[in-house]
Amino acid sequence: MHVYLSPMNIILNQIHKVRYIILYMEDLQDWIRAIEQTWIVRYPKQKLATFGITNIAYYVVTEPIYREFEQGGQEGVVRKGRVLAEKPTIITPTYAMNLEGFRPEAYEYLKQISLNMGPQHPGILYKYKNEPENFEIVKGEPSEIAHNIADDLEKKDQDLSVVMVGVDEWWDVALLKFIYEFTSNSASSNLQEFSSRGLLNPQKSFGGAPKAAIDRIEKLFNEASSMEDRDDLKSELDRWGLFKHYESRFLSLYNRRT
Repeated sequence: MHVYLSPMNIILNQIHKVRYIILYMEDLQDWIRAIEQTWIVRYPKQKLATFGITNIAYYVVTEPIYREFEQGGQEGVVRKGRVLAEKPTIITPTYAMNLEGFRPEAYEYLKQISLNMGPQHPGILYKYKNEPENFEIVKGEPSEIAHNIADDLEKKDQDLSVVMVGVDEWWDVALLKFIYEFTSNSASSNLQEFSSRGLLNPQKSFGGAPKAAIDRIEKLFNEASSMEDRDDLKSELDRWGLFKHYESRFLSLYNRRT
């Protein structure tokens, strides 16, 4: 899962691809219903870390789908797992358009950002990984179960935990909705922290690329001791559109002994 954020706009990438094909096969109203019936009982107490990994425990509570066909006492399905957010990365439209995996609409949007704000206009790329753990059936009404879990987490000071109520057959929609909102709410503070360290500052001698890009490239040059390292460096230079700026230095790497 990826999210690209510019200071002014938000782009969702593979978050939506989870249901991309299914939306063509099933009634779009199911998706809309899942969004409308999904709500977050407890948000994490912390925002996404700017310079590190964020590990969030999640609990998605739903009414089991079989309840539509069976009578009996109230039950809820509690799905547990973790969402791992990698360290946010500063990128630009130029860089993003050289990445694979974005939806066509995202590339069109990035082209517009490039035209309107410049090809080196800085934004943030967020990458997420979902690690499902287990699920259990619990007696009670889903909302009540969710609040009980939230209360227990509060007592244990579990600051990086989220509790949600969703629709059983579309339970992952709850997770995607949370990721979208959590990212949006964290973006401004992440941008402020990047800015305070000068990482967004355009480097005129490198076509206006942000300082973070130059720092990353310098790090890769220092680590380029093998062919694989050099391939990674070449790919990074191409993504930033900066190979011409570093061509002589890059080619000189092949004069070294490996």
